[in-house]
Amino acid sequence: MAKVVVGLSGGVDSSVAAHLLKEQGHEVIGLFMKNWHDDTVTISDECPWLEDSNDAMLVADKLGIPFQTVDLSEQYKERIVNYMFDEYARGRTPNPDVLCNREIKFDVFMDIALDLGADFVATGHYCQKETTTIDGKEIHHLIAGADPGKDQSYFLCQVSQEQLSKTLFPIGHLQKSKVREIAAAQDLITAGKKDSQGLCFIGKVRLPDFLQQQLKPKTGNIVEIPTHLSVSRMSELSNEDEVYSLSRKRTYQESEGILKGQHQGAHYFTRGQRRGLNVGGTPEPLFVIETDVESNTIFVGQGKDHAGLYRRGLFIKPDEVHWIRTDLQLEIGQSMDVMGRIRYRQKLEPATLHQRADGLYMIFDEPQSAISPGQFAAWYDNGECLGSGVIA
Repeated sequence: MAKVVVGLSGGVDSSVAAHLLKEQGHEVIGLFMKNWHDDTVTISDECPWLEDSNDAMLVADKLGIPFQTVDLSEQYKERIVNYMFDEYARGRTPNPDVLCNREIKFDVFMDIALDLGADFVATGHYCQKETTTIDGKEIHHLIAGADPGKDQSYFLCQVSQEQLSKTLFPIGHLQKSKVREIAAAQDLITAGKKDSQGLCFIGKVRLPDFLQQQLKPKTGNIVEIPTHLSVSRMSELSNEDEVYSLSRKRTYQESEGILKGQHQGAHYFTRGQRRGLNVGGTPEPLFVIETDVESNTIFVGQGKDHAGLYRRGLFIKPDEVHWIRTDLQLEIGQSMDVMGRIRYRQKLEPATLHQRADGLYMIFDEPQSAISPGQFAAWYDNGECLGSGVIA
């Protein structure tokens, strides 16, 4: 049996993961990661770290396993928080949960666990791992969780073969209902606890308050773009190389639209956003179709079907392409049919990857809503996550 360090978050999933590992005969150690100190932007009754830490300790005590808390707040601020501020300032929409797994849980935390003599690190993620041998080389496969409604493989789309080799996902083969059932049967305090809905390891925060710590309010215009203008922008690109044209973001000028109001900073908004605009009086709700942080302008369109929201393609710069399955990495000029998604919980959609000299292009069979720079696009084959990249 192995020595396994479990990241106990104070939630039901990691609690049951620890229980199952102990039941299998492993030597289990529980570690809680404290990554955030600033409670001024946290909605305290939603997911305070102190309550989570206490719950994790009670679970460890109930299971009879060693427990300790590790303070990773300095690394979290450096690698995640500063990254978020920088991305929003550039008009991009970061996904801290994906980065958090790559930089904190499967890097800094994993190093601590290995220093404790662990053979593996285990998490409560709803995903699975399989290991095979291909051409004499051991290959680790990141497989979607068995519960389609809880699959979290997207959040792990930036992990490496090395990280996967040392990771266990004890609950990935279970349905969420079964996990809660196991927790209740073991009388674990987390059995009925709600799932955290906030930023990775912080809890639920007021995002504008969080961003305003460094990104100051700055008044700018909200400009409505008629749908026919977005359509014409698409046709203007149609004479270019198709892969390139389908991936290009559309640009607008304030003079092309109708002034609808003002906002407090283009960097606070993202494509597809509806709430927070505080503009009414239109037949259909307004959605953000594009932002320009240079001119501090938000461009909006009426209705969730506005042409400006949709695009078939996206582009990933060479240094931001990540292959979990390095053995499948495309060479320049090669293509691959995959299933892709551009956000968590999005249904997988058919797409084709095109590797070119300037980077990787992902072209979906059907137009996708609100493709947002800074988010991660992930690609799959038969339920296996093969890789991902940051949308440029």
